[in-house]
Amino acid sequence: MKYKTLFSPIKIGNMELRNRLVVPAMGTNQCNQDGTISQGFIDYWSARAKGGWGLCTVEVTAVDPLGKASMAVPVLYNDKFIPGFKSLIDEVHKHGTKIGIQLHHGGRETLSVYIGGKQVVAPSPIPCPVCRETPRELSTEEVYQLIEKFGDAALRARKAGADCVELHGAHGYLVAAFMSAYSNKRIDEFGGSFENRMRFPVEIIKNIKRKAGNDFPILMRISADEMSTGGRTIDETRMVARTMEEAGVDCLHVSVGVYASNPYVVPPAAVSPGWILSHAEEVRKSVSIPVIGVSRISDPKMAEDAILTGKADLIAMGRQSIADPEYPNKVAADKENEIAPCIACCQGCIGQVLNPEKLRISCLVNPFATIEGKAKINPTKEPKNVIIVGAGPAGLEASWIAAKRGHNVTVFEKEKSDKFGGNFRVAAFPPAKQEITKALRYYKVMGEKYGVNYKFKTEATAEKILNEQPDVVIIATGARPIIPEIPGVNRPHVSTANEILLGKKQFGNKVLIIGGGMVGCETADFLGEYGTEITIVEMLPQIAQDVVFNVNYHLQKRLSDYGVKFAVNTKVKEILEDSVMAEKDGTDIELGPFDSIILAVGFTSINDLESQLKDKVEVHVIGDAKEPRKALEAIFEGSQVALKI
Repeated sequence: MKYKTLFSPIKIGNMELRNRLVVPAMGTNQCNQDGTISQGFIDYWSARAKGGWGLCTVEVTAVDPLGKASMAVPVLYNDKFIPGFKSLIDEVHKHGTKIGIQLHHGGRETLSVYIGGKQVVAPSPIPCPVCRETPRELSTEEVYQLIEKFGDAALRARKAGADCVELHGAHGYLVAAFMSAYSNKRIDEFGGSFENRMRFPVEIIKNIKRKAGNDFPILMRISADEMSTGGRTIDETRMVARTMEEAGVDCLHVSVGVYASNPYVVPPAAVSPGWILSHAEEVRKSVSIPVIGVSRISDPKMAEDAILTGKADLIAMGRQSIADPEYPNKVAADKENEIAPCIACCQGCIGQVLNPEKLRISCLVNPFATIEGKAKINPTKEPKNVIIVGAGPAGLEASWIAAKRGHNVTVFEKEKSDKFGGNFRVAAFPPAKQEITKALRYYKVMGEKYGVNYKFKTEATAEKILNEQPDVVIIATGARPIIPEIPGVNRPHVSTANEILLGKKQFGNKVLIIGGGMVGCETADFLGEYGTEITIVEMLPQIAQDVVFNVNYHLQKRLSDYGVKFAVNTKVKEILEDSVMAEKDGTDIELGPFDSIILAVGFTSINDLESQLKDKVEVHVIGDAKEPRKALEAIFEGSQVALKI
């Protein structure tokens, strides 16, 4: 086997895992509103158990009604919830995977709407900087009651058949809040000194041991560095680690951050893979129990290296396990090129889980995430001749799925084989977007595996398509940049963002970007590396409103470092030779001078073929050809149409 250490067994307490790969607890919001286990939740975890992971960790399971972190999280504060967990655990065990339940209380990092309208609670009445609801300070008596509730929940987990529990002592939630001087200002036995701040988790661990048994493994997730003013750093975390080992913890899972530093808790592609393994290594030096490392790791070579060099004993791959539940099996079978890669875009996972209209997570690269039981790639009973026009993300996704089902699939693409991908490929050019190329490569590999016929450098016409005698045509021709009707827009120093990113047009030293959405800001990010003076004009009151918050955090930091200027609530009315006339808050202003004007005002669909084909063959329009949106929606549409035909 290629990665012998990664796939070697390891013991946590008396629990033996078949390999070192862990699915950590991540909020997926798939349970029923009353906290019971849904079939979708079982399907989700079953898919990852089948995928060959050593340990799966069921997320943020509330031990108390006031501890729920969202609307659809699992709960275990009553015996009536045991049967649902047993159904889930039994399904996971069928596939040889161990499963743990993360015991959790949101503390101040939740909202009253999630806990029946009641006031949130915390060690001290200090609001979370993100949730911003003033909590009620828990009385000393209530703290002791919560200690009992954690132990009771652990016993229920064991009765349901769980192999272990994980105490969530990271990310600023209640246990972490008690442990940190950042959020704990108490002066009773649970505050003040280091020993007192550790009392809450230590007593919880003792309570779990007393109720669930000394032979029931306890893992604990901690933030090595809270990355907040006054928060814990690695120096104190080493003391925490030793204290928790002495209390009876069997394994430590090392993360970072609190809600206030969330862009590092769920880091986008701007944060390098493996960036906090050094923290795990420091913790590992301080204890004799196993340590789980995590930090945007998806390359098995990095995972193997981390274990071999003593940085960690196990590796947790959160979003990578969402992107591809079959990751361990594919690595073990030497099929790394078939792994659906996490590109750290954050659109479907953290971007969806915090969206009140979505809640349930998804994944840009894996549109089947959290709908595993409903969306399955089953063989077709009626193979068809399918023509797909366009090798952008929607077309590529549709092509390999349709081919896997048994259809004869041909893709027409006007670009060369090394230039496919449409606007999704262009999106990979700005800094911190490099992971996109991995996704495009994955789609092509999967298409080739299942026999997709790619016709590159082929401009599709209705005649060419009909000559192929198709049963189905899928139009995935994407979108082109909008050229706004502004006087002077055809001047020679005006170009689109795509032309700049692809090197088709040269830019000057002083640049104005018209449009402050994702494309405009990422183009500024691209130009900032060259020392360019940049101004972004945006009609709305804020820039980058279409960028996921944790991605936006790092993007804004870079734009600030580059000295990018912003003119919001501003509309460009005319482009002059070296300046522009604009209107801001009802007043005409002149901005300039500028050497280059770059247009980033959106896209318009390319769909010239539908009207020519719709009466002659079954036609589906997907992705930006249907309506310009993010790749998340385009790829989902590609998957869905491929399942229907």
